[in-house]
Amino acid sequence: MDSLTPDSPVAARVAPSPNHEERRGPIDMILLHYTGMPSAEAAEKRLCDQAAKVSAHYLIFENGAVCQMVPEERRAWHAGVSSWQGETDINSRSIGIEIANPGHDFGYPDFPAAQINAVIALCRDIVARRCIVPARVLAHSDVAPARKRDPGEKFPWDRLAAAGVGLWVEPTAIVAGPELDPGDRSGVIRDLQGWLSDFGYDVAPTGEYDEGTQVVVSAFQRHYRPARVDGIADHSTIDTLKRLLFVRDAVA
Repeated sequence: MDSLTPDSPVAARVAPSPNHEERRGPIDMILLHYTGMPSAEAAEKRLCDQAAKVSAHYLIFENGAVCQMVPEERRAWHAGVSSWQGETDINSRSIGIEIANPGHDFGYPDFPAAQINAVIALCRDIVARRCIVPARVLAHSDVAPARKRDPGEKFPWDRLAAAGVGLWVEPTAIVAGPELDPGDRSGVIRDLQGWLSDFGYDVAPTGEYDEGTQVVVSAFQRHYRPARVDGIADHSTIDTLKRLLFVRDAVA
C-alpha cells in the first residue's frame, strides 16, 4: 500500500486525480460526503476524470478500503458552492472524504460497519494531525443545504462522536407541542435564525420562516436530529440546537 500523505498511519491505495490546485486558506475542517452513484467504482472513475472537474482527498469503499486521490495539502474540488460561518471557499479549508453509498436517488442503503470503522479511523487520524475541532467536522449538506443531502440522515454521526470525531449531543426527544412553521413571522423565528447562523449555517435573521430557513432547518435535522427531517422547528430541533451551541462553546 502507498499513501500521498506519508505522515498518516492509515493505509490507502493511491489513485491520483488531476483535479486539484493550491489551497487559499488553512486546513481546519473535514467535510463528509456520500458518492451518490450506483457503484463505488463509478465514483472513483468520475473523481479521477479531468473532464468531470470534481475530486476528493479520500474515497472509502463499502468494505472499508481507503483510496487517496489528492494530497491533503492541495485543494480538492468537492464542496462546490458552499458556506460555513461566513466562509465561502470551503474547498480551501477542508479535507474532503467521499463515502461510497448510492444515496437518496438510488435507494440509500445503510452504511456498512466496516466502512464506518474506516471513516472513523481516517477522521481520527486527520483530526489529530490537523488539530480540527469537533464543530468543524461537517456534512456536505451543512455547507450546501439548498443543494445537497449527503451523507444523509442514515449516517451514524453518534458513532463518530463516541470515537472522538465531531460534535454531537443526544437529540432531545420528539414530543407533540408548539412548533415554528414555514410562513410564520415572529421574534422567536429571528432568534432561531440567529442561533443557526451562530452555529455556522448561512441564514439571515429576517424573522420570517421562509424557504431558506426551512432548508437550513432540514439540514440541521439531517445531521443532528435525524429521527425526523421535515424542516419544521419543533421543541426537539430547537433544544438540540441550543445544547449543541452550549457544548461547542464549552469545549472551544
